[in-house]
Amino acid sequence: MSTQPTTAADDIRSFDGLRAMYINCTLKLSPQSSHTQLLMDRSAAIMRTNGVEVDTIRAADHRIAPGVYPDMTEHGAEADDWPELFERVIAADILILGTPIWLGDKSSVCTRVIERLYAHGGDLNDHGQSRYYGRAGGCLITGNEDGIKHCAMSILYSLQHLGYTIPPQADAGWIGEAGPGPSYGDDGTVGLDNDFTNRNTTFMTWNLMHAARLLRDSGGFPAHGNQRPQWDAGARFDYPAPEHR
Repeated sequence: MSTQPTTAADDIRSFDGLRAMYINCTLKLSPQSSHTQLLMDRSAAIMRTNGVEVDTIRAADHRIAPGVYPDMTEHGAEADDWPELFERVIAADILILGTPIWLGDKSSVCTRVIERLYAHGGDLNDHGQSRYYGRAGGCLITGNEDGIKHCAMSILYSLQHLGYTIPPQADAGWIGEAGPGPSYGDDGTVGLDNDFTNRNTTFMTWNLMHAARLLRDSGGFPAHGNQRPQWDAGARFDYPAPEHR
């Protein structure tokens, strides 16, 4: 019998077959460089190294109409790329939203993406749960002013409300000193060696992979007590009956 101690590395599962979607919500159009993309690329590199298939969208490059319906051309918009983009989003086991900080909050592009994700909030999977169940979500934030935790709080709340599973330490980011100053990756050096950012980005990435693997291997999030058709049919899943006075 081996007397070698078990290490964390011995317990790493294969992440082959998982897919991750990174949506960069920068305000910049391609091919302009994006500080947010630079940090997202570092996370994506860890995923690719471990066999995860990575897809990336820069939302500003697409015609994402404002609204809360799956296809806004059916509601007056001249064009809407969201239906096609959504198919890429829903094919992923992991969703990471990346955004810069503007006026202490996530970008307007990020808000629009979340609104369009919400457009599918009524869609159900084969178990009668939200279609987003069984997927893991996280976020990455960059900026040169305060607001990482505020932005993450808002984004992660939205994702879990839709049905994404949020693992521990599901956010990371970088900001410089308070006030105007350099942004992440400026001059090819700013923030790249920040141990706090590098650690949190790494932990976030691994936790998302772990959560997605667990969810995939178990067939998704358990389907009991959270199925809308059953509730509508009268099931109450042990909810206490109201008192009659």
